[in-house]
Amino acid sequence: MQQNQSSDTSHAPTNPAWQASQYVKFEDERTRPVRDLVAAIPELPGRDAARVVDIGCGPGNSTEVLAACYAQADVLGLDSSQDMVDAARKRLPQFHFDVADIGAWKDGPFDVILANAVLQWLPDHETLYPRLVECLAPGGSLAVQTPDNLDEPAHRLMREVAADPRWAATLKGTERTARHGAAFYYPLLRGVCSRVDIWRTTYYHPLAGGAPAVVEWFKGSALRPFLTKLDDAAREAFLARYTEEIAKAYPALADGTVLLPFPRLFVVATR
Repeated sequence: MQQNQSSDTSHAPTNPAWQASQYVKFEDERTRPVRDLVAAIPELPGRDAARVVDIGCGPGNSTEVLAACYAQADVLGLDSSQDMVDAARKRLPQFHFDVADIGAWKDGPFDVILANAVLQWLPDHETLYPRLVECLAPGGSLAVQTPDNLDEPAHRLMREVAADPRWAATLKGTERTARHGAAFYYPLLRGVCSRVDIWRTTYYHPLAGGAPAVVEWFKGSALRPFLTKLDDAAREAFLARYTEEIAKAYPALADGTVLLPFPRLFVVATR
């Protein structure tokens, strides 16, 4: 797919914190929500060649799901991490991937904009979501999935451990604290879209290996901003403390498996 020059991703800042190898340790579990999301996108009648983009494409697992539903489409994937983009290019060499600052990105028109587990990292959703809708062709859809788990023990414990005096000054302000629900997104999007579909699902992921498996899960996502700010010794101590607390909050079942509840919010807004 030829990139529109207006998107200006050639000088986009990269995000070295995100590592494809860590993220894909739980690829099947992380991909299930995007399958559910893509399945809910309305059909595009009368369009033989769609333009679809996966913003925050990661290692390409979500792009793969999107492309499978639009076999004749021009497919573009964008991510802030060069490591993720490199992994996506290796996985799906037939498609075009670029490093881009999603917070400043604007291009189009696209028939589908997929944003799977990425927009929660960006601020100012009141302007971000309508700006993304402006990148849609008439009848196109913005499909968004964001983790809705800041009240879950795993995130609460991140905040508590980050407040430890040993590293509190270094980690101050790292944890995400702002989130919105359906009552925020529906009126925001209904004014600029013909159809808005919102739902919330809690997935229960069985993870073999007890508390360390839960920690491994979050090392590929929510823990990354914490860990990248710490030196090796502090990082090791932080993870040890966090693992101890996770073991209390997520007791293992008889076979050693931990059942990790993971709520997610879905939005499909059609222009």
